[in-house]
Parts: sequence; structure tokens; C-alpha cells
Amino acid sequence: MSAARLPYGALLLEDLHADADAALQAYGQVDVERLPGSPERAELLAAVGRAEVLGIRSRTHVNGEVLDAAPDLLAVACFCIGTNQVDLEGAAQRGVPVFNAPFGNTRSVAELTLASIVMLMRGIPRKMQAIRQGVWMKSVAGASEVRGKTLGIVGYGNIGSQLSVLASGHGMHVFYMDLGPKLPHGNARAVTRLDELLEMSDVLTLHVPSTARTRGMIDARAIARMKPGSFLINHARGDLVDIDALASALDSGHLAGAAVDVFPDEPKTPSETFSSPLTRFDNVILTPHIGGSTIEAQSAIGRDAAHKLSRYLFEGSTSHAVNFPEVDPGPIAEGRHRLTCAHVNAPGFLMRLNDAVAQAGGNIASQKLETKGEVGYIVADIEGELPPNFLDQVSTIAGAVRTRLLG
Repeated sequence: MSAARLPYGALLLEDLHADADAALQAYGQVDVERLPGSPERAELLAAVGRAEVLGIRSRTHVNGEVLDAAPDLLAVACFCIGTNQVDLEGAAQRGVPVFNAPFGNTRSVAELTLASIVMLMRGIPRKMQAIRQGVWMKSVAGASEVRGKTLGIVGYGNIGSQLSVLASGHGMHVFYMDLGPKLPHGNARAVTRLDELLEMSDVLTLHVPSTARTRGMIDARAIARMKPGSFLINHARGDLVDIDALASALDSGHLAGAAVDVFPDEPKTPSETFSSPLTRFDNVILTPHIGGSTIEAQSAIGRDAAHKLSRYLFEGSTSHAVNFPEVDPGPIAEGRHRLTCAHVNAPGFLMRLNDAVAQAGGNIASQKLETKGEVGYIVADIEGELPPNFLDQVSTIAGAVRTRLLG
């Protein structure tokens, strides 16, 4: 493939924060086009055909059809944590790295979880429901301080670890479980078995991604192991919890309440009706997937994801790409050309590439190569004059998927 035109063109969807525009310009000029919300499929297919960069959140699905409609697409950024709305393998095979922003909403999710803990333990959801119906439920029954209670955190990553600090500051005893060893923050302590965490926690909160190992992890058996009268919070992924099993535990009184921000089936547009077995309970906090929906989080996410895009466009850096070999070549030295090449990961390609550079009269001053699965990615800095058709020559090398010439 030939180099994209300059300035690059970015298509940003789903009302991304305005701070993304400036971050996209961090390393060079980018023309930004914005479309409100998530376009219907026909409009999306037409729009991506003119973009080198695509920025989305969670509602826009980028499958093979969308990728095929965007022959000049260089990169995709998910301005959120999750990337399951993108065909990651299909993008990689087309030489398109996908970036995300896994840290920008950490504080916002942790704060919502802490607020939910306090609200649940004070019995606020039921009292709010009652007072709206004219019932003055001024009672101490079922209302407790969080101080001295045990919080169990499943997943001690960026959100779980920050939550542990906030909860410790409120006097809670914090225990956590993670797949690998994690350095505890504050007074948090690790446990090695999920069953142990289930049995000891006054509040259990989930902060893990959706994987084959975690999907459905909180099922009827796990809920039965939870401490009677405890609370369950899921602000992570909708498929971690068996909703019907949760409803049964709430019906029986085994669980005293729950807070859920994510669901197995969520409306794709605001006009769609939300339905869940949990809506009939007055001791449950339900929120519409807003854990990271704060002004501060969206600004941080916008800057983070857009900055990664800018570095890729103008330096060729794939650092922190979720589907692509990671290469961080740094700035381009003055007087050098930078060749980037995504290619099929097979023997002989590097030799063929270097031969092509030598035949063109170039001298490779530095070179970095990484592979991931079936995809390889090379960044080579070249000294010397190169012929006008150099990029076309490199693009025709057997195994080349997408080549660019920078600097």
C-alpha cells in the first residue's frame, strides 16, 4: 500500500471528548471529521471510506465489512477500555493496529463503586423508593457504616487497586484476588481462592475483563457461597454474572442487595427499551453503563487514545496496541526516512526488505522488528536518497501488507 495523503484524515464517532482533537495534532497535522453518535451501518460504511484513522467508543462495531470499506484505514482507536467491538484479528491481518485507553476512567469507576457500597450498606435504594411513594422509612434497620466491614475485590488491576485505597480510607478491611501476584496497596491483603473471598466478604465487587475464564464466574454456585446478607457489585462486564441466579438470591434474601452498571444485553441506542429481571427489586442500584461516564474520565480517555494515534501516524509507534506487535522507535532523526511495514510473519521477509532498500541505494541506520501471531511489524530508519517509486517497490515485496514512508 502506498503512503496516506497528508494531512491525515480522522473520523471520530460517538461524541468523543473535544480534547481528543488537540491530542491528535501532537505530532503533526490531522484533519478531524466528527459524526454524532454511532452511525447506521450504511452511513458508517460510506464515512470510513475517506478515513485514515477511526475513533469510536463501545457502540460502533468494526467488523470485516467495515474494514473492507476502508482501504486507507491506518489505525483504529477505542476511546474506552474494551475492544471487543472491533475485529482485532481482521484488523491486524490488514495491517491496522487498534489502540484503547485502559486507564482514563479508573478513578471514575472506583468512585462509583465506593458510592454504591455506601448506598447499599445504608439501605438507600429502598428508602429512596419508599419516600417517592410517600412512605417515611426512617429506620435504622439494615443500615450500617462501611467502617469495619470486609470488601472483597475480584481483579486487582488499575480499578481494583485504586478502589482498595479508597475503601481502606473509609476503614474497610480489603481483600483481593487476582490471577497473578499483585503488589497490595495500603492495608489490602491477597487471597488465593475465589471461594475464600466469597465466604468472607460483606461486599463483593468485580473488576475483571470478559474472558473465557471470567464469563459467568459469578453463577448460582458462587452466589450460594457468598456470605448471607452480603452485597454484590458488578461495574466491570455484563457477562460476568448470571443475572437470573442473582435475582433468585435477592428473592430469597440470601443477598441483601446489589449494584449493577453492566448487563448481558444492553440497548444499543437511547431509544431502545431496557429490560432486566433486576428492575423489580427496590434494594438494587441499576445504572446504564456509566462507570466511566464523567467529564474528567472522558477527557483523559480522549487525550490518551488520540495521543497513541498521533504517535503511530507520525512516528510509526505501535506501543500499547492491543492486536499488533509493539514497536516504539522514538522520534525520527533529521535527514532520515522512516519505513514502516506490516507483513505476514513468515521466514525471509526481513531479508527481502533489506535487499529492496539496498537496491534502492538506501542505508539502514536502525531497524526494529516485532511479531505477534501471524503479523510482523518492521520500523527501519534509512539514510540516503531514495527513488520516487521506492514505496511502491517495497509494497510489492512478497508478504508485505501495509507500508508507509515517514519523515
